[in-house]
Formats: sequence, C-alpha cells, structure tokens
Amino acid sequence: MLDMSRQCALTAQKANHILGCIKRSVTSSSREVILPLYSTLMKPHLEYCVQLWSPHYKKDMDLLEWVQRRAMKIIRGVEHFSYEDRLREFGLFGLEKRRLQADLIAAFQYLKGSYKKDGDRLFSRVCCDRTRGNGFKLIDSD
Repeated sequence: MLDMSRQCALTAQKANHILGCIKRSVTSSSREVILPLYSTLMKPHLEYCVQLWSPHYKKDMDLLEWVQRRAMKIIRGVEHFSYEDRLREFGLFGLEKRRLQADLIAAFQYLKGSYKKDGDRLFSRVCCDRTRGNGFKLIDSD
C-alpha cells in the first residue's frame, strides 16, 4: 500500500507541475482555453493513476481529486459554482466516478465477450433463476 500512496503522490505532483505550467504560460483563463489543456495534459495522468493503482486510501483519492479541483478553479466564469456543479458544467466526472464507470464498462465488455479468453476464466455460464436472468455467474476463486 505504501507504493500505491507514493505513486498517487507522484502523480499529483506531476499534474500540479503541469497545472503550474498552464497557469504561467497561458494568459486567458477562459473555458475554451483551459479545458482542452486540462483534458489533454493533466487528465490522462490523473485517470491513469486512478485506474491502474486503484487507490484504496481516502487520502490518496482526495489528493488526486484536489488537483482536479484546482484545475477547475482557474476557469473564469464559474467561480461561484461548487466543484460538483463545475464538473457538471464542463461535462466531467470526479475521479472516483470515472473509475467506477471504467470498471462497469470493463465488466460489460467481459459479459458481452470482448475479452473472450479472459472472460472464460472469470465468469461461468449457468442456467438457473439465481442469476436473475443474465445467465452468468462470477466464479469464486477460493
């Protein structure tokens, strides 16, 4: 777990450096300028850390979310909005919701056969009412 916290801290530091570069080198703080820079330069680092390392500690998730919160604060015109309202305004999600969304997409792809080779080891086909009609049951690894 220590390595995971360290990885999250390094990712937050890198994203903060990128945000600092954006703030120093761009004169406009309009949505049209900042949002594409955030989406291109910062967001991939944060989402990669959230997806790959899947932080378990709240302090790690809060640290990564804090960086995204800072980036949203510099956009002019939404200063009076709450963080959640800013995200909604820009069509973004918090990092925890983004991780959940990616997990659900991966599970759906497994069920639909996109990962046929891996899915055979993860799910078994069953024919009974206990699966609520979907025909799949998660295999217990114990």
